[in-house]
Formats: sequence, C-alpha cells, structure tokens
Amino acid sequence: MTQLSPEPSTLDAATLSLGDNGSTSLAPAEPLSTFVARHLGPTDRDVEAMLEALGYASLADLMKATVPAGIRLQQRLDLPQGLSEAAALEQLKGIAAQNQVWRSYLGLGYANTLTPAVIQRNVLENPGWYTQYTPYQPEIAQGRLEALLNFQTLVTDLTGMDIANASLLDEGTAAAEAMTLAFNARKQKEAKTFWVSAACHPQTIDVVKTRALPLGIEVMVGDHRRFDFDTPVFGVLLQYPATDGAIYDYANFTAHAHAHQSMVTVAADLLSLTLLRAPGEFGADIVVGNTQRFGVPLGYGGPHAAYFATRNAFARKLPGRLVGVSKDTYGNPALRLTLQTREQHIRRDAATSNICTAQVLLAIMASMYAVYHGPEGLRAIAARIHNHTQTLAHALAEAGFELGQEPVFDTLRVTVGDAQAAILARAAAHRINLRVLDAETLVVALDETVTDTDLQELITIFTGDSVQNFSSGDAARTKFKIQNSNYPLDLPHPVAENDSPST
Repeated sequence: MTQLSPEPSTLDAATLSLGDNGSTSLAPAEPLSTFVARHLGPTDRDVEAMLEALGYASLADLMKATVPAGIRLQQRLDLPQGLSEAAALEQLKGIAAQNQVWRSYLGLGYANTLTPAVIQRNVLENPGWYTQYTPYQPEIAQGRLEALLNFQTLVTDLTGMDIANASLLDEGTAAAEAMTLAFNARKQKEAKTFWVSAACHPQTIDVVKTRALPLGIEVMVGDHRRFDFDTPVFGVLLQYPATDGAIYDYANFTAHAHAHQSMVTVAADLLSLTLLRAPGEFGADIVVGNTQRFGVPLGYGGPHAAYFATRNAFARKLPGRLVGVSKDTYGNPALRLTLQTREQHIRRDAATSNICTAQVLLAIMASMYAVYHGPEGLRAIAARIHNHTQTLAHALAEAGFELGQEPVFDTLRVTVGDAQAAILARAAAHRINLRVLDAETLVVALDETVTDTDLQELITIFTGDSVQNFSSGDAARTKFKIQNSNYPLDLPHPVAENDSPST
C-alpha cells in the first residue's frame, strides 16, 4: 500500500524555521486565496491585453502617464498581508461585535418596526429582488413595476395628492428636491428665500441648507405661528407631526402662504396619516417623507426609501422615476416608466431624475408591508402606537412631568428639569437611547414594537420607581379630531384585496 505524504518543498523556510536554540517556529502561511483575488476584476491576461492596446508596458507606466506627479504617492503603502475571504469575514465580525445595540426611542423620523417574515425571506433576502437596486430595463420586470405602482398608490392615497414617484433617497433629500421644484416653479421670480419651520427634523433642515447654498437660495428657519410673510418667500416647509411630536393644524398657514404665492411642502410621517388629516386636504402642494417604519429595519440609519408626492400640475417637474399604466403590443394592460423626458439620459443636465434617484428595494418592502397588513391592519398598528403614547403621557403627567402640546401621535416632549442627568443615567443602565432636546427637555418616540413591559420600563426610568402590574388597557385611547378622509386605502391590485395574505 502506497502512503501519500506532502512534498518536502511545502515545508520550506517561508513557513517552518529553526531557532537559535534548536526549537522550531511556524511563520504565518500565505492564504490560498486572498479576498481581493475573489473580486470580479481583470485577470493578468486582461491587463496585458489592455496595456498592449493602450501602448504601455506596465500599469506603473500607465499611472505615470495619467496621474500628475504632484499627487502620486512616492512610496509603497505599508499594508499587511492579504487575508482569505473567511479570515476577512471573521475579522469584520469581531469589529461588528463591538457595536452596542441599544433600544432607540429617539424618533427624528426613524422608528423600530416589525418586518414580516415572509417579506424578509422573499424580498429582502431574495437576490431576485435585491440584486437590481433600480430597474435598468424596467419593462421586462413587470412584477417589480407593479410593486412600485403599489408604493406610489399607497403614498398618493395617504397624502391626498395626485401623483407620487417611485421613491427617493431619504427624507432630507426629498425635502431638498421639493425646495428645488418650488424654486423652479415660483411665480415671484425675484423671491429667492425658502422658509423652513423650526419644528422640522434637524437633519432635514441641514440638508435643505446644504442644497440651497449652490443654488443661491437663502433659507429662513422660524416658528410658523409667528411668521407673517413680510419677507417674500417662494416656498415653505412644514413637519407633520412636528419633530417634538406636536400635531399642528396647518390649514390657515397654508392658505396664508398661497395668498402670498408661496408653495407649501409638508414632510409627513406616512403611518400617522392613517389617522390624521391628509396634507392634500389642507392645501399642501408637495408632501415628502420616508417609509422606513413600513417594515424596513433601522439599519443603523439607512438606507430607507423616501417618498415625494405632488399635484398633477407639477408632474413634469417631479424628481425621481415614475411608474405608469399602459398597454403592450397585444393590447393587454402593462406597466412602464413614464414621463421619461425628465430622465438624465434624455434631458442631460436639465433632468429632474436619473436612474439612481431611488431606493427600489426598500420602496418595494414598504409597499409589500402595506399589502401584507391591509388598510385596517395599518390603521390598527397606528392606533396601538398612539394608545401606548397616550398611556405613557398619562403616567408621566401623573408623576408630575410637564408634557408638550397636544394632540400627539407617537412622540412626547417631556420637561424634566434638573432630573435630566439622573433619567439619562437610568436610561443608559437599561441600554436605552432617549433624545435630548435641550438642557431640561427629553423627547420619547414610540413605535409598533413597544409592549406594556417597555412602557413599564420607561416609566421606571423617568420616575425612578418600579411599576407593578402595569397594563396599558384601553383607557388612554383617544380619537383624533383631524382624520384622514381618504382612508381606507384603495390599492388597485388583486393582491391587496386580502389584508391577511398567507403567501
């Protein structure tokens, strides 16, 4: 019987060496295949062919001919030996394990959510959905277009607007796009000021300011209850509900804005609109927001799909891609991207849309979440969140804390005064994040994952006293006075007819 053994050359000086005292030591062996070698890059033969076609002997010669000497690195990078794919993943896991995942009640447009298992497995984790982040050849993907049409219909029904796009990158950039649309459509050509409510989320205000700078637009930030339009503005931006949770009735302010030829943009929490009056009903010209809480995980802050809805009069100025209903060669109903003359491949620098101004996978998840729960399911989720918020508000008020303006949907502004440091310390001990609004004020935003146990924990953190036998019950349920008359939703697809689908 022949015994196989490794070739002697495999244990050479590169891996096995003899020490001064006669002991042996094993040096790290090079990986069989480095992670970078697994990348879909050019092979050595490809590189040689390209260099020959370009007329260069080496990549170094090519770099010398193309990269100015003044910005070229003159010494070799001091990099460690490359890792195998398995070793690289193990190292990344070790780094990721250092993250501390705390319970978030920060709000600011982001909320924890329950992703239905069927959506997680069949959409989020399905390469057929997630590989193509945006449709390059959209008409051959009718299912994807149908899901995006559901998204657009969901948005228009809840916002009370005529038309909505197939998503944008996030709420901040959607608000900036609204400012740009209002600027381009303004009737007062001399007006170059955009007014923003201080009640908007701070990150939205910052993005709007950044976008305004190169356009020569001045951004004013203030309180809508005190602004009287003495300064000509071409548009205004409002938050609904406000960043601290307050729900304002903007009907009079909107009418006042229109009387001064200013377009009104409302950044709205889409889930709250299952209970609240639609912005389109009180005169909004544009409605923007994000759809993260429709089943899309927080994901350390992104990515999440934003929405942008407006009136038909501004359809040709709408940013982002738009799905429309058409017919195929045989006369059968079919979907396609419409109003493509706005697209970058046609309008070039005058375009209002390009193939990347979307978050298609996340928009599809949001639309599937709406279909999965159905109209009454979405309303029940919103009502439960509101019920928990009212319960917490009652408990905190009973404990002597001063709360912000009512009504609210899911967010409470709590004046805590000198107790803030102690409350934050207790929150940290419970691995909970609360939003600090100022030196005496905290903000708590609830979501669909909150349970009675979570409410009990929050009350304990604020009061310092343990709570026994706590139950939210039904006592705190309230009815909003400004309800959305567009609701229930009317998703025009058979898949939406059953609000409890099993497949």
